[in-house]
Amino acid sequence: MKAVMLGMAMVAVSAVGVAQAEEGLDLAKKSGCLACHSVDKKVVGPAWKDVAARYKGKGDAKATLVDKIKKGGKGNWTDVTGGVAMPPYSPRVPDADIEKLVGFVLSL
Repeated sequence: MKAVMLGMAMVAVSAVGVAQAEEGLDLAKKSGCLACHSVDKKVVGPAWKDVAARYKGKGDAKATLVDKIKKGGKGNWTDVTGGVAMPPYSPRVPDADIEKLVGFVLSL
């Protein structure tokens, strides 16, 4: 499964090195993100490629997504999730890891 996910991530990654993609997926797996997300398809939450596309070019994208992951939220992706809320991941996932995860997602 990890090899398949890594393969999909490497195909999707253009500006990110393979090591960063592997680190991002490992961190996502360890943090529980893969229960609701994947790189290129909707699971419960939106595909990360779709998140990256929505926030591309927005100067506050990283801060917005870090805050959303820390606090959780609802309403930004209702058309995709059917209203399922994003649970808060802080303090369970360290802030430094959340920032790395957001950097990975935005690099797709």
